[in-house]
Amino acid sequence: MSVESYFWIGFIVFIAFMLALDLGVFHRKSHVVSFKESLGWTFVWMGLASIFCGVVYFWKGPEKSIEFLTGYIIELSLSVDNLFIFILIFSYFQVPLQYQHKVLFWGIIGALVMRVIFIFAGVALINKFHWIIYVFGGIIIFSGIKMLFQKDKKIEPDKNPLIKLLKKMIPVSNEYHGDKFFVRLNQGILTATPLFVVLVLVEITDLIFAVDSIPAILAITTDTFIVFTSNAFAILGLRSLYFSLAGMLNLFRYLYLGLAFILVFIGLKMVFSGVYKIPIEYALITVVSILVVSIAASLIIKDKSKKLPDGQIEE
Repeated sequence: MSVESYFWIGFIVFIAFMLALDLGVFHRKSHVVSFKESLGWTFVWMGLASIFCGVVYFWKGPEKSIEFLTGYIIELSLSVDNLFIFILIFSYFQVPLQYQHKVLFWGIIGALVMRVIFIFAGVALINKFHWIIYVFGGIIIFSGIKMLFQKDKKIEPDKNPLIKLLKKMIPVSNEYHGDKFFVRLNQGILTATPLFVVLVLVEITDLIFAVDSIPAILAITTDTFIVFTSNAFAILGLRSLYFSLAGMLNLFRYLYLGLAFILVFIGLKMVFSGVYKIPIEYALITVVSILVVSIAASLIIKDKSKKLPDGQIEE
């Protein structure tokens, strides 16, 4: 086997070990994930991603390490938009805090499988039909523009065709049964719990999200190992990031604008790749700069829509 094959095997084993450690040791019993615990895990995953970036630097060179870092930052920043959807889903179904980690855990395993399929399919298409890169670029630009005009997101699970199909295929209970996805009720009939419906919605959300994020990182590199590993680190850190930021996401009011501009920038990079190829270093600096500006604007600019106690709007 080639050296890269050993790295693939080693990375998959590493992911399996970390997931087993997470669910089998640290979260064997369902509990409310504290801010301190989630923040600790967030730094752990970011630290591991940084170490891996160093490994890529010494293995494949500085250009590949920058590709990994850029891809990781893009995927992680776009994942923040996904966190808003998770909050809406959990709020809509009133999912108890102690069960949310389990939903995100299994949701992320499903997301990793879908990403592998999307990545290899996307790279194969670009390698065989180079013009498809312009199609991907167009999709990303459209997604960015749409995000600019869709600040307020609404979740209506009852109107989702897949959820309707699910409820027609199997019975769904009206209440939670601990952290179980399935239970046997009414003379042993296998019944899905609302927690399973939430898991399906989380998977659907990630599937939709992958349509934007995978083409975005393919604008940076078509190296399948770099694309998958940067995706994996971003997704694996998504759970802890959710519990760290869930209570603070409303503070970053302009972050969605930054994410929209990032998508548009990456889309334009793909569309004009045949005319001018933006150096990866400039792409990294641009993405980070947009994020910093959007976060800084959220923290500095006051929310003028905030009402005073007497009902007047603050100037």
